[in-house]
Amino acid sequence: MIGLISATAAGAAGARRVASAWPGRTRVYEGPVGDAVRRAFAECEQLVCFLATGAVVRLVAPLLADKATDPGIVCVDEGGRFAVSLVGGHGGGANALTHEVGDLLGAEPVVTTATDAAGVPGLDTLGFPVEGDVAGVSRALLDGGPVALHAELAWPLPPLPGLSPTPAAEGAYAIRVTDRAVGPAAREVVLRPPSLVVGVGASKGAPVDEVLGLVEDALRDAGLSAKSVAELATVDAKAGEPGILGAAERLGVPLVTYPAAELAEVAVPNPSDAPLAAVGTPSVAEAAALVRGGELLVPKRKSAARPAMATCAVVRRPARGRLAVVGLGPGARDLLTPRAKDELRRASVLVGLDQYVDQIRDLLRPGTRVLESGLGAEEERARTAVAEARRGQAVALIGSGDAGVYAMASPALAEASDDIDVVGVPGVTAALAAGAILGAPLGHDHVSISLSDLHTPWEVIERRVRAAAEADLVVTFYNPRSRGRDWQLPKALAILAGHREPATPVGVVRNASRPDESSRITTLAGLDPATVDMMTVVTVGNTATREIAGRMVTPRGYRWQEEPR
Repeated sequence: MIGLISATAAGAAGARRVASAWPGRTRVYEGPVGDAVRRAFAECEQLVCFLATGAVVRLVAPLLADKATDPGIVCVDEGGRFAVSLVGGHGGGANALTHEVGDLLGAEPVVTTATDAAGVPGLDTLGFPVEGDVAGVSRALLDGGPVALHAELAWPLPPLPGLSPTPAAEGAYAIRVTDRAVGPAAREVVLRPPSLVVGVGASKGAPVDEVLGLVEDALRDAGLSAKSVAELATVDAKAGEPGILGAAERLGVPLVTYPAAELAEVAVPNPSDAPLAAVGTPSVAEAAALVRGGELLVPKRKSAARPAMATCAVVRRPARGRLAVVGLGPGARDLLTPRAKDELRRASVLVGLDQYVDQIRDLLRPGTRVLESGLGAEEERARTAVAEARRGQAVALIGSGDAGVYAMASPALAEASDDIDVVGVPGVTAALAAGAILGAPLGHDHVSISLSDLHTPWEVIERRVRAAAEADLVVTFYNPRSRGRDWQLPKALAILAGHREPATPVGVVRNASRPDESSRITTLAGLDPATVDMMTVVTVGNTATREIAGRMVTPRGYRWQEEPR
């Protein structure tokens, strides 16, 4: 919950705007400001104070206890010009909240945390439990390192400048990525990725202390850290077992369940007739831990109670790299989505066409490894991106427009298997960008067709153009003409002309949304193919498309009918 505190009419107006926009996330505190701040500090995870920073500092100073537990506090000035992250930038989420409040109120976000200001991810913001000299190692990263990386697990990390895979010299700074129960050395940070899955079986009524004690003993005896446990897993029939639910809650991890039939298919070293008779699978603990693959670190073991009412097994799941296929839009920076920007900043490896890399190079975090290549190397880039993800990297593969439309998603996903995580980030396509410039040519059913026959035989392309012509679809032509391909566009236009009037509107847009953008509306009979190149998108209307006030418009064509009662 976010507490909202104000002292003046202007501040109260700002608080009402935030409360109205986030009704489920906020609570407005009224009354004397000091009392309001103290109550909100005790009751909320975050505060937005429409007060001077100095006043808030004096009010919260006696309340501050620990950066790991104090709420994040954001201050907004009376004029609504600035949103300032004051306390709890990382641990309390104030830095992220500052940007949210700034976007909502039109205020400039002010964040002074060193890592954020330098574009370096905070070690305490990676989503992993972290121990050790966070401040010292962060300072070394900000200074450009060297910081030794000891990755016992190849877990995807964001770009961190100054990292070195070589062993750390004595007294040097280091980051260790491990799920083992080892403490950090001097000048070292230990990151604990969520690499462990604990399978659990339990008799009806098994006490939570027995289940939890068994899990903790198994981890300790194997030299594993409970902070790397990602989830408890069991059979569906035990989804409501209080002892298992309580153990998951006290460990702070989710409980994941699987059907007995699915677990029965998992090969395990220690099957048993007892669970087969009870819940329909010869293994619960081992099978539930292994069902998604991994290395069995702790075979099935029983609790020490007599009779034993719980079993568990521990698996280290394989580290999964991450491949984000990112659409950059048609070129204009303001048509690049916030999600795309986030993925670019999250990636430790960027793969892309050199001219597209140049468009977004300034958005990359320091330390990002860039693998760029020229035109014609699409398959090579796809293979490179997948290979880097398989090595456990966080990879962004970029393409223009939407990466799934005549771009990099198809070749990349054709290479990828289920051993990596894949995220698709949509982008504004060239057809949509051109359509918005022309007016509303895509107002009814439409199709996009590439006229490049480098990978698709012309016979296939021609068949698709004829089908679109006969179906009276609006057609957007990608890759319409190049120096080596000058006959395909005239041929396609001739096919359409067999089904449409010569006056059918045609929109021609070159470099949509870029500084040298140009556009015009002509007709099917009037279009000169020689004026078109590979940077152009050609949109041919259907029989209903009209030019209205200089804009190309295709009516929606719906007939509204009353729903039957």
